[in-house]
Amino acid sequence: MSEPDNSPHETQVRNAFPELEQIEDDHLREQVSKAWVLGLERGGWRDIADIPYAWNIHEVNTVEHVRGVTEIALESMAVQRSRHGATPDSDVVIGTCLLHDVGKCYEYTAHVDPSLLDAPDRHRYADSVIPHSISGYALAHEVGCPIAVQRAIPHYHGEIPARTLEAELVKSANAASSNAITQATMGITLQEWIEEYSHTQ
Repeated sequence: MSEPDNSPHETQVRNAFPELEQIEDDHLREQVSKAWVLGLERGGWRDIADIPYAWNIHEVNTVEHVRGVTEIALESMAVQRSRHGATPDSDVVIGTCLLHDVGKCYEYTAHVDPSLLDAPDRHRYADSVIPHSISGYALAHEVGCPIAVQRAIPHYHGEIPARTLEAELVKSANAASSNAITQATMGITLQEWIEEYSHTQ
């Protein structure tokens, strides 16, 4: 296993997501971190904490949301195991939770104060044309994440026809966190947010 590069972005990622240490597979842990580092570098982000939850919701950042999704998924996974005898792969669940919004490094560069960015690579990466769930999949694929993680990252309805238990767990945890955020910040449900704003970015 290669050692972390200890770059500023690497340090930011490890500090932002202590849940990385719950991934048992050392290689997957490094892949998840590397995907975030690439996204941050290409997006030109100086600080991972500056990536907003949504293009029009800046009261909550992406790190807070990703950690919330991971916490919800882990608790739900524990119930699935103890109550129902299911056997979701915890490394896949944690890795996917931590990566499901890494594509926001690309998508949201146009929606923050330019002073928060340092030369984003807009022509190749940093753009909102590709939804973050798809660019997140691309980052996970690029760094070599297992296919089980890659296929669970796209989390919008219809993006992946055949979904795994782990993918559904991440998707439901994402919806739970997102509903809480849109209700707390805007007084509406996630579905209402989608209906009102998904075509106005």
